[in-house]
Amino acid sequence: MTRFFARLGAALLLALAVGIGLGVGLSVTGLRLPGLGRASLGAQAAPTPEEMQRAFIRVADRVRPAVVSIATSHFLRRQRPPGSDPFSGDPSFKDFYDRYFGQMPPSERERAGVGSGVIIDGQGHILTNFHVIKGADEIMVRLYPKREVRGKIVGTDAKTDLAVIRIPSEAIVAAPLGNSDSLQVGEWAIAIGSPFGLEQTVTVGVISATGRSEVGIVPYENFIQTDASINPGNSGGPLLNFRGEVIGINTAIVSTGQGIGFAIPINVAQRVAGALVSKGKVVRGWLGVSLENLTKELAQTLGASEGKGAAVARVLPGSPAEKAGLRQSDVIVKFGDVTVEDREHLQRLVLDAPVGQNVPLRVLRNGTETSLTVTIAEAPAERQSPS
Repeated sequence: MTRFFARLGAALLLALAVGIGLGVGLSVTGLRLPGLGRASLGAQAAPTPEEMQRAFIRVADRVRPAVVSIATSHFLRRQRPPGSDPFSGDPSFKDFYDRYFGQMPPSERERAGVGSGVIIDGQGHILTNFHVIKGADEIMVRLYPKREVRGKIVGTDAKTDLAVIRIPSEAIVAAPLGNSDSLQVGEWAIAIGSPFGLEQTVTVGVISATGRSEVGIVPYENFIQTDASINPGNSGGPLLNFRGEVIGINTAIVSTGQGIGFAIPINVAQRVAGALVSKGKVVRGWLGVSLENLTKELAQTLGASEGKGAAVARVLPGSPAEKAGLRQSDVIVKFGDVTVEDREHLQRLVLDAPVGQNVPLRVLRNGTETSLTVTIAEAPAERQSPS
């Protein structure tokens, strides 16, 4: 009898493990595929290849109308050489000459770039990368299927490599937006865009990592890493979850590797887009400190636990940090209710904090924790950094 129950327990554990192994990719995204109702423990059927295929098809069909291809160009203007104006001494003829011959109309267009974008609302706002539209004199947006309209820049943010452009809102479809804060490594990831100008290309992979920083692409980095195929031309296009919700804006690849692409989390992109649409610029929080990561040696010197927190290397005079009482060699271990993981984590928390908000800090000073309160200020225009 004992041997029977032992075998029964082993069988149940095996069934549970199989059920978890087959279901985890679906449960983290919340997708319920047809025919996958909950049965008794360990008896949940795995999705068939046909059901998986239909799920991907539904995502592509749902989101492709909201994904656009963006072509930018700048004009090559022909300037007359200095001193070539034959009427420079006669004002009555100078206006005529300048009007018709002084600067020739743009007779040539040089295509500066091709990228992707995604429509995020019913007003015709499109999220894309700043580097896609940087320096553009003209922006043409190609909608699915094969309709072209002219786009207008609403605002740009070089710090995150994001931009918002706008097109007429007639007959457009907006993509549903997800929550990038809840992403887990291993979830499905689907990219749609125009790699190498091949419009409406769909690729599939997984979330390889979250919170990637120090990649060296932009000053404000908090990337989703994915192995869904991303190539030149995908920039600005959406990264999607298995429900077809936008979870990121594809922005970069590692050219020396395969299957290593990066996307800006949609929660970050939404905040930036909202600021650009409402104010025309992004207002960021500022503490006024220089920070260091807590290495093993530094942690021992400061009497802190290795790894967690950010060490204050310098406090700028007159800054919010100085007014709050922060000092050099303090270790910031909590920002509000959030435990500080490292320097980059604290930088992101400060950047996203509302200007004027009072934020409680937990600080380790000479091995003893103390509480401070800092009032977040707007980063000076010439600085626009979190420290």
